[in-house]
Amino acid sequence: MEKLVCLLWAEAGVDRERFNAGLLERLPTALADAGASRIRLNVEDAGVAAGAPLRQSRGPRQHDAVVQFWVPSANHLLRQDIDDVLDSLCVSWHGWVVAESIIIANTAHPPVRGERTRGWAQMAFLTLPARLGREDWLEIWQDHHTLVAIETQANFEYVQNVVVRAITLGAPPYVAIVEECFEQAALTDPFAFFDAAGDPQRFKANLDRMMASCDRFIDRGTIDVIPTGQYSF
Repeated sequence: MEKLVCLLWAEAGVDRERFNAGLLERLPTALADAGASRIRLNVEDAGVAAGAPLRQSRGPRQHDAVVQFWVPSANHLLRQDIDDVLDSLCVSWHGWVVAESIIIANTAHPPVRGERTRGWAQMAFLTLPARLGREDWLEIWQDHHTLVAIETQANFEYVQNVVVRAITLGAPPYVAIVEECFEQAALTDPFAFFDAAGDPQRFKANLDRMMASCDRFIDRGTIDVIPTGQYSF
């Protein structure tokens, strides 16, 4: 089995809620019929509208939705039905085979099939700084930063996806895709996000520690970060 993460772009000018509704209604069933399983859809819905200040962009027009799923094989010879489904529901898309690592499983608010998971999911799309080799980058991120992310944030789900290879030509140069789930309060309250409600000293310590750790393996302005609503199927 291989896991795919695919980014979907809507046609310019299409109403976001209409696009989301179409995906939620049609995409999971169509992908399942094409052989996919463990399908998860992340969309920018009304529940994350207040989180616009958390958004980061590396420049080009960002995607409008993320779909994650598993297939027996991502080989292009065996993937045509999957590609046809994605082609039919968005104007363009890019995808990657990834190696998934569940750092924090969502046992606090387990997903309910077809329903929006409690809170919100931050999707981060990381690129490789020119100053680091891939192996050094992975060591810093996975062997050092992971614990920082656990200890400084109030995330109740944390999934790291290391990019194995792109499956589309011209895909953005991401080397990892991260999903973290938070309670709704963390969307607009930095103290809630950094697990420091009512404690300014703890907030500053956690924020400073997180930023120092990120600066070791992320060059600012080179990643995409998007708040989303998470739906599992």
